[in-house]
Amino acid sequence: MTTSPPRTPPGAPPRPQPAADGLVSAARRNLREIVHGLSHPSHPPVPPLANASKRWRRLLPYVVVLILAAIFVPVTLNVLTNEYGMAEGLAGLLTVAQTAPLLMLAHRPLQAWWIIFPADIVGALVLLQYPDRPMGIWPWPPPTLICYLFVMLAVALRETRRTVVSVWALTAAASLVLHLTATDRSIAGLLPVFGAVPVVIGAVIRERGDAQRRLAEQETISEAERAQRTLLEERTRIARELHDVVAHHMSVITVQADSAPYRISGLPEQAREEFEVIAASARESLTEMRRLLAVLRSDGTEGERAPQPGLDRVQQLVEATVRAGLPAELSLSAQLPDVPQAVDLSAYRIVQEALANVIRHAPGARTRISITSDGAHLTVLVVNDRAEQPDSPLETTGTGHGLVGMRERVRLTGGTLDTGPLPDGGFRVAARLPLTPVTPTASEDS
Repeated sequence: MTTSPPRTPPGAPPRPQPAADGLVSAARRNLREIVHGLSHPSHPPVPPLANASKRWRRLLPYVVVLILAAIFVPVTLNVLTNEYGMAEGLAGLLTVAQTAPLLMLAHRPLQAWWIIFPADIVGALVLLQYPDRPMGIWPWPPPTLICYLFVMLAVALRETRRTVVSVWALTAAASLVLHLTATDRSIAGLLPVFGAVPVVIGAVIRERGDAQRRLAEQETISEAERAQRTLLEERTRIARELHDVVAHHMSVITVQADSAPYRISGLPEQAREEFEVIAASARESLTEMRRLLAVLRSDGTEGERAPQPGLDRVQQLVEATVRAGLPAELSLSAQLPDVPQAVDLSAYRIVQEALANVIRHAPGARTRISITSDGAHLTVLVVNDRAEQPDSPLETTGTGHGLVGMRERVRLTGGTLDTGPLPDGGFRVAARLPLTPVTPTASEDS
């Protein structure tokens, strides 16, 4: 009497599969991956040094494979015809199949292996018909053996570890089968033994190259992240500074709205309520700005207690720079119109950062600062000559933001910034800031 296995009740979790099924599934999956790796190269059909800066390096792989083909084609043909006594036609066919694919090693080594490996096995079977020749080495004549080692080295340099191990395993399996069907003159075991050497060498070189490429990619990513972090830090610093400017305007609005009913007699009740709403909204905005400032401020930092600087302090900035050892001249127009506070602060910071860059990168260079206005725009120009002491910087520390901060401040005010080296070795910073509010566009925010 037989009993059927218990059925799984509805809603119950599925029973775990036997371990044997898991092993079979894993074996099938690995076999599919091996077959896919052997049939699909892991790299595009380009030579190893295709990205080299010098042309002779890019051509080097092609030169190497040409030399290999020029050596092994005549040598293999000579060995098969003279040492084994093979007919010239058959020897020529085997020679072409076993050595001509060497020309593919520079860009398609796996495809070259797929041609040479079967050709070597066919050649070994053909050589069984020549047992009594002086060169009785079987199944791999010396040229065939050495040529195959170069093929395995090329495969190891370009393919993944799984594919390289599979190539070596197939070579060892074929050598074992030939050895079991051979006579006492078999040296089939030499190929997998010797082949392990180029496989290991190629794998080590490839792994080292992959590690260097990953390191270079990581350095590139890190550099991009540092640049983005610098940009965000500079924007945060600018936002904190502009908090005082905006807070001042909001405070003025609050005071005016609160005092309006007392300063203006005969206001209707509706107007009084409107002023109360304006004052309440202004106070609420100030509260929200303080919360925003707390978010922008880094941990452990406190707000600045000194008022934000402006064009009225540029003269002091230049004098301090001169005392630090940098010859500087200031040309400040005496007829400047009313400058908005954001533009006033941005102009000062641009001059400050430009002078700091001169101290760091061009110590001793004579610098000229010019601040002018045409009524609609404020122009800030900082030009320095070539450094007189390039190896002795007067200052090695600073914000580290440099031109990034300048660009952000100019973008904030809707102006333009032009920076770059001069033909005589100096540097120029020119900022043009509008004196009327300009809303930055979406493209400028990116």
